[in-house]
Amino acid sequence: MARVRRYLRAAARWLRLLTRSSKREGIRVSYGHDVVPSPGEAVAGGTGKFQRLAQRFPNSPNDFSLLYLGSTWLPRDLRPLLWLARRRNAAIVVNQSGVAYPGWAGAETDEINRRFRRALLAADHVLYQSEFCKRSADEWLGEPRGAWEVLYNAVDVEHFAPGEAPDGPPTLLLAGDQTQAYRLEVALETLVRLPEARLIVTGRLVSDPAPLVRELGLAGRVELVGRYAQRDAPALFRRAHLLLHTKVKDPCPTAVVEAMACGLPIVYAASGGTVELVGDEAGIGVAHPDGWARDEPPDPEAMAAAVRTVLADRGAYGVAARRRAVERFALDPWLERHAELFRQLAGGEPPARRSRTR
Repeated sequence: MARVRRYLRAAARWLRLLTRSSKREGIRVSYGHDVVPSPGEAVAGGTGKFQRLAQRFPNSPNDFSLLYLGSTWLPRDLRPLLWLARRRNAAIVVNQSGVAYPGWAGAETDEINRRFRRALLAADHVLYQSEFCKRSADEWLGEPRGAWEVLYNAVDVEHFAPGEAPDGPPTLLLAGDQTQAYRLEVALETLVRLPEARLIVTGRLVSDPAPLVRELGLAGRVELVGRYAQRDAPALFRRAHLLLHTKVKDPCPTAVVEAMACGLPIVYAASGGTVELVGDEAGIGVAHPDGWARDEPPDPEAMAAAVRTVLADRGAYGVAARRRAVERFALDPWLERHAELFRQLAGGEPPARRSRTR
């Protein structure tokens, strides 16, 4: 029955797509889906940037004149949607995040990358979320046929802002969805080495942490809060003294930028785009074996040592984190760059190839 309902929704969607005119004036953006999360709603994966962008450019799923796709939120009907965009002479923009590689995707690497590649090669313009995203996409997907630039993810630095430093013992935050088991495991192993600290864990978990919590003797020191809405995110960040980011090869984690905007220093796995976000002053990156064959996170002892160093000078790290977020990752310039890009594409003016905005 669920499959039948899905087919019926798809049929209704394509009836609307094929019968709606796209000849109205103006820029009308489709994000490839009928619905984009509303402001304040919980987001996952790549939907956060669409939520922010849709406030400036509302979703027009049927009569679109520009198709904006995210590699982490590609529609099921990607191939026919690309065909329709070409038929309408609608420009195609792809926001390219990570790629599949054997370390996390295993035998599904080629299949996942096939969809990523289809979108990237169809694009008139590609926005890579970090320099790392560009390098990894070149290696696993190939170079784009159209123009491209690096445009980091952005956050509302008025909404995500520092509060009063939390009272009580040092509190670490593991934010986002814990979609690889090692992310939570490394955080718990790090916590063991910090006997005064507590850990807040957010998002979806792929494994039950209770057995490891019991084994490590961490009862009462770990709080699982589940998924959270964007409107509640700043209050959650303000409960912590620093963000512990254990994911390796993370393309451009928005949670890291949100934490920095709230004045939280970052202790993180020194790989992927996270290195570009945090820089030298907003936290400490911990080295680890870095290859495509498998994900090897940092040693928990080294992570704990970095946490102690940051906590000892948390004020300076926190100020630097906030300053870096405001200067480099504020939402308004990000939105303005999209507006400029959309105007260029709508007017038939090709954006400069290999340009960078950061």
